[in-house]
Amino acid sequence: MNSRPRAIAIVLLAWAVIYLPALGSIAIRGEEGRRILPGIRMLETGNYLVPQIGSYPYYRKPPLVNWLVAGSFRIFGVRNEWTARLPSALAVLAVAIAFVTVARPSLGPKGSIVAALMWMTNIGMIEKGRLIEIEALYVSLSGLAIIFWVSFWLQKKSPWLIWLPASVFLGLGLLAKGPTHLVFFYGVVLAVLWDAKNWRILVHPAHFAALAIMLGIGAAWAIPFSHATTTDVAMDKWSAQFIGRLRGIDFKFFSWIQNIPRSLIYFLPWILLFPFVRFSRLQDVAQQSFARALAWGIAVPFVAVNLVPGSVARYSMPTIVPASWLLAMICAENGLQWPRGWVRNDREWTKVGAIFVGLGLAIGAIGYPVTAIILKNRQQVKKAAAEINSLVPANETLYAVNPDYQPVFFYLNGPVKYPSYLKGLPANTHYFIVQAQNEAEATATQKFAPRRTYPLARIHTRGQREVILFRVGQ
Repeated sequence: MNSRPRAIAIVLLAWAVIYLPALGSIAIRGEEGRRILPGIRMLETGNYLVPQIGSYPYYRKPPLVNWLVAGSFRIFGVRNEWTARLPSALAVLAVAIAFVTVARPSLGPKGSIVAALMWMTNIGMIEKGRLIEIEALYVSLSGLAIIFWVSFWLQKKSPWLIWLPASVFLGLGLLAKGPTHLVFFYGVVLAVLWDAKNWRILVHPAHFAALAIMLGIGAAWAIPFSHATTTDVAMDKWSAQFIGRLRGIDFKFFSWIQNIPRSLIYFLPWILLFPFVRFSRLQDVAQQSFARALAWGIAVPFVAVNLVPGSVARYSMPTIVPASWLLAMICAENGLQWPRGWVRNDREWTKVGAIFVGLGLAIGAIGYPVTAIILKNRQQVKKAAAEINSLVPANETLYAVNPDYQPVFFYLNGPVKYPSYLKGLPANTHYFIVQAQNEAEATATQKFAPRRTYPLARIHTRGQREVILFRVGQ
């Protein structure tokens, strides 16, 4: 474990066992379609500035995750669930590698690899790292910024080295989801600086340069985006989301009050060790002080974000990286105190840790493949796509009229185009899809006379949603 190449090899092996098996065997679900479909439209249209779902711009999130999906599809030359989700898994790997390389001088050989394993084997990251959702990317970028800043701070590096590398990841974080990650980054930074009583680094030119780099990365997309679309509409969408969360629009008390318990569940099983943490057991007084500061830097943003009326549990996931750092440091330095009679000596945490790591390996290597087998014939979106593929020849263009968000289009064999209205259908249309509320208009249209339209199938795409497939013919 003292060898850095050996540590990297262990991390790579654990990552491959947990995150790669059956990565592409379960149909896209949840918000994955909102990350994948805009990436496909980018490749089809060449427009990488304005994400689109169907025929409409998608303004709710910045486009970094869509770019990564499009890039993965282009690099591998294949569009499937595996290539779509790989960027999330690679983001998790990047943080683990940073722990055993960048953080190694600060955490030590043992602490750095323990932190990497904790990061990869908690329930939250196993779930999100195997989906192409924003959290895996966003939390990883936030975590990389924290690792670089804290590592170089503890190593007493130049202020320029402390601030500038972190600023790149913070800037990319703006392109992934927005500025919320700054709450977690500066929560840690301010707690560490408060402990060190060194506020001057906040007004060092390196900090202002870092802010400029961070904002410049965001502006590199935002400025051309503003010239390519209706900026007022996008700003309204973004502000509505932000204000809605603060004001608690559609506030549900029983859901809100569960935010903190649900957030703690994300760090299972490792959260179970925190009741046994004793900072006083750390031999170095400076280490005790830093550990307490890091704990405050984790706890305050964690609680604050979870108490926002419109917040949900996953918003606090950026605390997983500093929590992994803190707990790994405690374990490596014998900072756990077990109840009397539980274990024979204080270093027995290694057996508990091995069980927890083994649990993570089992979930990835066994749990997901078994789940994929069980769900093979129960995935509604794939069944809906198979029905459409059986009715529409692969060489025919299918027109989806104002389809809204429909992941089923990811699985269709033939080309799909997205007119906004029925009147936008070309005269040579043979097959088109409408939502249920447009069925009467599609049936009565005389646009294709003397040919007529008639429904081929009513297809349930997901949940209670359905679309109607029409044929245009004699």
